[in-house]
Amino acid sequence: MSLIIAEIGTSHEGSLEKAKQLVDAAADSGADAVKFQWVYADEILHPKTGFVALPTGNIPLYERFRQLECPVDFYRQMVDYVHSRGCKFCCSPFGLRSLRELLSLKPDILKVASPELNHYPMLKEIARYRKEQLARGEEPVPVVLSSGVSKLEDIQKAIDIVGVEGVSLLHCITSYPAPESEYNLKVITTLKNTFGIECGVSDHSLDPVLVPCLSIACGGTVIEKHITLSRQTMGLDDPVALEPEQFALMVHTVHQTEATMRHYGQTVGMQRTIDQLSEQFGQDKVIAVLGDGIKRLAPAEEANYGRTNRSLHFMRSMKAGEVIGKDDVAVLRTEKVLSPGLTPDWLDKVIGAKLLRDVEDGQGVQEMDCFASGSQ
Repeated sequence: MSLIIAEIGTSHEGSLEKAKQLVDAAADSGADAVKFQWVYADEILHPKTGFVALPTGNIPLYERFRQLECPVDFYRQMVDYVHSRGCKFCCSPFGLRSLRELLSLKPDILKVASPELNHYPMLKEIARYRKEQLARGEEPVPVVLSSGVSKLEDIQKAIDIVGVEGVSLLHCITSYPAPESEYNLKVITTLKNTFGIECGVSDHSLDPVLVPCLSIACGGTVIEKHITLSRQTMGLDDPVALEPEQFALMVHTVHQTEATMRHYGQTVGMQRTIDQLSEQFGQDKVIAVLGDGIKRLAPAEEANYGRTNRSLHFMRSMKAGEVIGKDDVAVLRTEKVLSPGLTPDWLDKVIGAKLLRDVEDGQGVQEMDCFASGSQ
């Protein structure tokens, strides 16, 4: 049976009561795990990252994330409540602080979101923690990696750090909503064969059936999809989430597809699933969703590469000649208006380097800021 993760994310908006309602909806809809996001704005964005449009007007995206911060006790209560409903507790951290606080609660599943696939300091801390668990004779916490807005070499780097034992990989398109026709779900088979681990899909498309069921036909064993009480509410991801009735429909049709695959085997089961979905959605659309299986950035996310995932940014304005300290740069998403910096694997080289020119607060760190050509 596949692992079906109901992504609450931050749809609870800090309300314990609403969070419990969402957990109830997920459990009643048949989810196996319920996922939260452990948000600290300063682990994700620079304050100058730009604005987000909401029905109430434009507000700084950084401030929107600040509004979604919750105390540790909120998540502690959620762990207990999720378990009381018979589900696994899953959560995404976004930096070292949220990761360490999350690990102190012993989550059932640790999720690394697509933009953090290249947050190498966080991945190394996850690997260190899992290694310590093994040394104590414990089962390492299962890790699910999402691979939206990434290339094959980015996935390889992350897996090289985290490892493969107890690690699953989700194919994803980092676009909200994600166009079904760009999903290229045969990539699931490619990723399974390439990395030798369980794979699935993190689905941001709007339909509850098409992408989830085809992912199962392609050999997927994990499905993650957002859930909300209503698409009209104010959560950041609510417009692309499934309402409870839709989520229950997804779970039902996924289990039907699993039954088909078990009964007929991979080749015949996949073809029967394709035929059934073609009757509902049209053959051309189903073929488009399946794609060619070659891992590449989807058109809908190409412009986000380097902006949504992590890079190095200055945290204060500095003058030429100053030495860059560990608090002077951060591993952040670029997002709206700032320019991307060097990838996070430059962090250790940048710290301790002397600036060759003045830099502005929020600016992406560039090689020419710190190193003469070829000197690094």
